[in-house]
Amino acid sequence: MEIRVLRYFLTVVREGGINRAAEILHITQPTLSRQLSQLEEEVGVKLFHRGARKITLTNEGILLRRRAEEILSLVDKTEKELIEQEDFVDGKIVIGCGELAAVQMLPDLFETFSKKYPLVTYDIYTANADLVKEQMEKGLIDIGILLEPIDIGKFDFIRLNKKERWVVLMTPNDPLAEKEAVVASDFEDRPIILPRRINVQNELANWFGDSFEHLRILFTSNLSTNSAIMVRKGLGYSFVIEGAVPFWDRNEIIYRPLYPELSANSVIAWEKQQPFSLAVTKFIEHTKATYAFKA
Repeated sequence: MEIRVLRYFLTVVREGGINRAAEILHITQPTLSRQLSQLEEEVGVKLFHRGARKITLTNEGILLRRRAEEILSLVDKTEKELIEQEDFVDGKIVIGCGELAAVQMLPDLFETFSKKYPLVTYDIYTANADLVKEQMEKGLIDIGILLEPIDIGKFDFIRLNKKERWVVLMTPNDPLAEKEAVVASDFEDRPIILPRRINVQNELANWFGDSFEHLRILFTSNLSTNSAIMVRKGLGYSFVIEGAVPFWDRNEIIYRPLYPELSANSVIAWEKQQPFSLAVTKFIEHTKATYAFKA
């Protein structure tokens, strides 16, 4: 499976047809059709439904599109890294993180690093720790800020001293808003929204104790911003990290801490023995110098 052919494939998908894709790729339509047919023969499955005016993807074609996008993203990233030089540090640093209090450390890191290397740019990818870790293992994310508990055996990391406290989102007129903190029994017969991560659900299950089995878990969500929309509409109470909420409109959504308090730590991590670009290598060194002694 050639990289060139994967680019052809994605161009056809994006344009919805072979004729327009062939024009963009500056090749003939028969040549492009032949390349796609050979690709289908190579992978052993049908990738397209060919209509009179437009082609659509089969389920197998949808899977290949996802993988091709990941592969080409990694290829483009690698090609760019190979042309970087020691005396001319530029490029992009991809950082994955959740909606955490620890993200507040990033602006200072970016500001001080950019003073030394002004040509470096940053791509911030927001997702939960499991998804960020998965993208790091694929080489698509350079550095991650991850909420524990998470298996970081494959990573070098700095454990940050910024405490991540769990809270519950609710509307301002909710009866629980009158309390300073909430306890497990407050949620009997009330719909709740939990984080999607199983490891985190286990942490919350320990906090709930025996009542966890009887909870009305209406939704799970991987990002607190989406769960907050459900809360605002009165569909449930969402358990989130406090660092996700400081910029929300308090006239629509408020939060209360758990009692007894439940908190976690975050780590900033990168893969062990990974051949990073020069920009990423220097950013890791800068991060170590800034935060290692504070961990």
